[in-house]
Parts: sequence; C-alpha cells; structure tokens
Amino acid sequence: MRTRGMLVRSATLADGRRRDVRVRGEVIDDVAEDLDAGPDERVVDATGKRLLPGMIDVHVHFREPGFGHKETWGTGSESAAAGGVTTVVDQPNTDPPTIDATAFDQKTAYAEQSIVDFGINGGVTADWSPAELFECPLFALGEVFLADSTGDMGVETRLFEAALQQARRNDVTVTVHAEDAAEFNLSAKERDDPDAWSAYRAAAAEEVAVRRACELAHEHDAQIHVAHTSTPVGITLADSTGMTCEVTPHHMLLSRDDLRDLGTHGRMNPPLRREKRRQRVYDLVADGTVDCIATDHAPHTREEKDAGIWDAPSGVPGVETALPLLLAEVREGDLTYERVRDLTAKNPAEIFDLARKGTVAEGTHADLVLVDPGNSREIRGEDLHSKCDWTPFEGWRGIFPELTMVRGRVVYERTPDGEESFGDPIGQNVRVHEEPDPAERLVER
Repeated sequence: MRTRGMLVRSATLADGRRRDVRVRGEVIDDVAEDLDAGPDERVVDATGKRLLPGMIDVHVHFREPGFGHKETWGTGSESAAAGGVTTVVDQPNTDPPTIDATAFDQKTAYAEQSIVDFGINGGVTADWSPAELFECPLFALGEVFLADSTGDMGVETRLFEAALQQARRNDVTVTVHAEDAAEFNLSAKERDDPDAWSAYRAAAAEEVAVRRACELAHEHDAQIHVAHTSTPVGITLADSTGMTCEVTPHHMLLSRDDLRDLGTHGRMNPPLRREKRRQRVYDLVADGTVDCIATDHAPHTREEKDAGIWDAPSGVPGVETALPLLLAEVREGDLTYERVRDLTAKNPAEIFDLARKGTVAEGTHADLVLVDPGNSREIRGEDLHSKCDWTPFEGWRGIFPELTMVRGRVVYERTPDGEESFGDPIGQNVRVHEEPDPAERLVER
C-alpha cells in the first residue's frame, strides 16, 4: 500500500469547502483548489465524499500484555483503522499493569504490531514507580481509578494526590476514572437482572467523584481529563472547573432501556444510564460542552460476557464503530461534520498537545479518512475486525471509511465490492515522534 505521493481530488472537508489535498511523505503538502497531479502521484477522486482528519481515540484497551485472547495490538489496530481511527491511547490495566519502566517497555514491544499511531498511559497503584515511569515517553498518567474497575486499580485519595503532584511536576495530564465506591447502591446486589449493574454503580458515584477530582486538581494546580463521563452533572462539573472530559458512543447512544436486549453484554464501567440522562449527555455532546469522544474500547470474549451480571467482566468493544456511528448521526441531522471533527480529532489533539495531528492542513501529519456520506451499511459483529467478534451496536447503521491513512501511508482500504486490505505495522509512539511547538500549529485552510 505504499505510494510516493497522493492527490485526493475534489474532497469536501468538514467545513464544507471543496479542496484538493496533496500528500507527500508523512505530511499534507498542499490544500488548495485545482492542483495538478504529479507523475508519481496516486490520484483519488473524492467527488461527493468527505475527507476528515483521522480520529484520535484517547481511550482504548488493546489488552496486551496479559489478555491477548481478548484483543492484540494487531487486531485492535486493524479494527481502529477500519473505523477511521489513526491514533489510539492504550490504558494501563494490563498484566503486568503499566506502572513502571519495565512494564512500559514490555507494552511498547507489543505495540510494534500496530498499524496506527499510539500513546501509552501509565497507571497508579500501591506499587507505583513514579520515578521510573516518568522517565518514559508517556502519553498521560491514567487511567487513574477512583473506584475499582477491570484490573483492581482503584486508588485512595492520598495516592491520587501524589499522582497529581508528580504529574504537574512532569507536565503530564491525569486521566481519571471517576466513580466513588462509597456511593454504590449495595441493595442492588440482591438482584441478578441485567439492569442491576446500572442500579449498583449509581449516577451519584460519578458525580461525587468528578467533583472531588476537580477540587483536588485545582488544589494541586494539576490538569485532569475525566474519562467516559456518563452523567450530565459529571460533564458540567468538568466543564465549569476548566477540566476536560470525554464521552463514549455507548453512553451517548445507549441507555438502560437497551439492557433488555444487550443483557450482560451491556455491562460496563460506568454503566448505562436512564434514557433521560442519556439524552442530556447527547445534547451536551452536540452543543460543544463535551470535549471529545473516546471509545473505552474494552473487548471481552462472548463466553466471558455470557456469565451472570455479577461475574461478567465490564466493557464493550467500540474502536471500529465510533466514527461510523457519529457520521450516521450527521446524516440524520443531529450533529455536524465540524462537530464530529472537533470531537474526534481537533480537540483531542489540542488537549494532549499533538501539534501535527487533528486537522487537514499543510504541514500536519497526513492522518486522513475518506468516507462516502451516502454509503452506510449495517453494523454486524462478525464483519468487524476486533478479536472479540461482537458489538453492542448490532443492527445499527454506520458510515465506514473507504480509505484510512496514517502519516501518508494507506493502512486500510475498502473497494466498492467490499474487498478490504490493510497496511503494514507502521504505528509510532506519538510521544517519541518529533512534534513542533503547539504554538506553531497550522490552522486548517
């Protein structure tokens, strides 16, 4: 899939302008009208199609090391590319957890299988080795759990404050899983229906934890990013205190009403909320209050998820379906292309200082996704590329990429007759790859 150059002709950008986009090497060389094709360039006719910056998914669990039966960096990154994701950030709750330099290096070796760029988050446990960990090219410190989740990585307030102080000294953002276990509804444990998990991990648990995390961040002059916010109160608290937050597609589009069909496959942390809360979360995504969409891609096998509600592991896959679902919402008139661009690319790049990613502009990385807005297809787990082979969005419709590029290399392509091909594992750690000063970031034009 390697080419010396590419000219994407007559593409419609997120803001509606029609432009030719020339790619040379790893970067976008020109964005203009009526560019002439060079003799060594592949020309792609994008008439009637949208060219978007690749999605930066700042929250995935690609499971290696330790849980390769659920997902690998190879299968996870192929799933990402097929969904228009060009950069992923992996979370620390693997085996071993990413809490020291040895574990960081071990995960980096697995990440060499990736066909998309990546970041690696460090974690915090009672055995945390901050001196070692901060010597590594971390993307961020997180996911720091204020309540136990997959991997038993919950931390107490004292350790959380120590993490904030270390992160501030090292100019690293702390990604927070905000749930306060003291607010869990213990009476729900007497139930065994699929909704019991949502009743147990009550909305108040998130709201109390977000408030406290934001207070402590201000106290220690640190910056936090609240992961997978699932309540309107949690979102507005983060926004009102100058912190950032993400929302997942499942918290945006699914509610407790869907658990009748999903069963234990709908168990995740935080859990699905009531329909009224879900709709308000959607509104906050649409109106600009929410900073970004991240998937919390957390695959488990069907056999694992088929256990009872108190035994099934938490988490759902989502890295391949996020952008297609959002683009389908644009088609329905509920979002705009510009808002999707900001949620999936521009804002994550700005929040985490990825100066050469997140826009379609001269000099930025050619991380590009080409889609045909008129061509949607039904989402089926068996057609997706994640190792777990299922999706909570079975039967929904999505607008999937025809072509995905990472730093000028085509890593995924689908022909009109449905034939697919993937590129080589060329993914790089975004904290190692040289980045210009964010102040010099070029604007999209």
